[in-house]
Amino acid sequence: MTIVRTGVLVAATLLTGLMAGLFFAYSCSVMPGLAATDDRSFGQTMRWINRRILNGWFLTAFLGSMVLLVAAVALHFRNGPVLAWTGAALVLYGATLVITMRWNVPLNDQLDRAGPADDPAEVRRRFEAPWVRWNLARTITSVAAFGCLIGALVGSD
Repeated sequence: MTIVRTGVLVAATLLTGLMAGLFFAYSCSVMPGLAATDDRSFGQTMRWINRRILNGWFLTAFLGSMVLLVAAVALHFRNGPVLAWTGAALVLYGATLVITMRWNVPLNDQLDRAGPADDPAEVRRRFEAPWVRWNLARTITSVAAFGCLIGALVGSD
């Protein structure tokens, strides 16, 4: 059973780390790079990114992290220190999912619905600053969840 518990914890850590890295990459490179573009290019590029990110690799890491975190909590239920770390990671990654689904995805959908007749500067104004702010929030929660999982690995048997 120890190998299963450890394997689930390692897998949860890896997938959560991948997601933290993805959100971090948006925070420190993708969005600053797009900030330097004109309004029309910004909108078109973000639309393509939002459409292309919905693929098996992304969804496996994005949703798999939560599944594995729940499993890690269940498997470590009798191990107080590891349970504390995995429980905290579950809550933090849960916050990441809530932020994504409550704020980032609706903003993506709003951007996608904007048509060619819409004013690109206004579309960008409604999208960019809130999206960047919420992405920073989910970067923080996912990095914190990843850190908690590292703590769990250090404290595991």
